[in-house]
Amino acid sequence: MKPCLQRRLFVLGTAAATLSMLVPASARREQERLVQVRARRFTFEPDEIRLALGVPVSFEFTSLDVPMGFNLPDFGVRSDILPGMVTRLRLTPDKAGQFPFHCDIFCGSGHETMSGMIVVS
Repeated sequence: MKPCLQRRLFVLGTAAATLSMLVPASARREQERLVQVRARRFTFEPDEIRLALGVPVSFEFTSLDVPMGFNLPDFGVRSDILPGMVTRLRLTPDKAGQFPFHCDIFCGSGHETMSGMIVVS
């Protein structure tokens, strides 16, 4: 076999092997759901989030005015949400049902009503 042909075959083989390693990673990223949540006095938007059991989700939180918190006690996750920043939180729901979440950083009068629901089915 000519050296030029050997080199081409080597390059093609290496490229094919590299692509086969990348496909599973990109397939996993496509399965992860992105949920954007905006927090502002005294509400989360959306305030009801529907998720699929066992499907990973990546939350992106933003605050439109003051520091807030996100607390989802049934899954043992919480995070601060700061104005002007995006806060990311990953979760794979491992149980079905309705799970309340709430703001756990006092954000003013009306704070006690700042809550929502995650529904996993």
